[in-house]
Amino acid sequence: MARKAYTSCTIKQLPDKDKHAAALHAISCNPVNRVPVEKLAAIGFEPELQHIAVMTTKFWGAGGVHLTVGFLSNASAALQEKILAHMNAWGKYCNASFTITGGAAANAGVRISLAGQGYWSYLGTDVGRIQRGQPTMNLQGFSLSTPDSEFYRVVRHETGHTLGCPHEHMRKELVDRLDRAKTIAYFQRTQGWSPQEIEQQVLTPLSESSLMGATPHAEDDSIMCYALPASITTDGRPIPGGKDITADDGLYLGKIYPLEILPPLPPPPPPGDSLTVNVSVAGYKAGSLQLQKV
Repeated sequence: MARKAYTSCTIKQLPDKDKHAAALHAISCNPVNRVPVEKLAAIGFEPELQHIAVMTTKFWGAGGVHLTVGFLSNASAALQEKILAHMNAWGKYCNASFTITGGAAANAGVRISLAGQGYWSYLGTDVGRIQRGQPTMNLQGFSLSTPDSEFYRVVRHETGHTLGCPHEHMRKELVDRLDRAKTIAYFQRTQGWSPQEIEQQVLTPLSESSLMGATPHAEDDSIMCYALPASITTDGRPIPGGKDITADDGLYLGKIYPLEILPPLPPPPPPGDSLTVNVSVAGYKAGSLQLQKV
């Protein structure tokens, strides 16, 4: 089958029967995944158990994301290292790191297939709900001959999903710019998706109330945003989409997973006491300086 000129990503969904348990798992990993009750009230939800799946986001805890990676398809060491380097590009902005597993690939935290259909990933903490040995991310046909631009666009995008980021183009501000009929026809023609898949992956806006620390406006150049042509928008302007992690993407993930949590400052010394300060200057041996209150 001929390779599509542009393959879109899908967020892999858990079966409905597993969504309640997955929501509880998300909250156990990171309590702030539970959307505050006052926000739920604003969008018409009551905090009842049947709504728990829509009450939760899928971010890992503030302590960061440190996951092992295994390849379920044959992949050379060079290809594994290249994919891993692009996954770890997020580590420049936030407390996230990925390492090749030292054990069986089937037991890794992130399990990558190169053989399945399309590009996809499970979302954030849902990764931890996938049966061992089954992929949590798919990068169909990736090899060392894949253009570098696709490593930037696809691998970094799918890793964003693993970190818990949904699709930016599904924010209401951007969904409202799409002509529904033209959008369905476009994705049927270019991706072979069903109308149901298109509704789920493109045309159903995210609740702004459930987006943790999101920017006031949708970022149409975010790495998490599809590139959508002017021919399917109501205003005749394209949605450019992202080709790499932007500064705004980095700032956002840096809030979710801070790079450094500074320890609290020590209390001031009582009057009359001396204060010892540790100092370190480049090119000199570290030492301490004692200050005496006068």
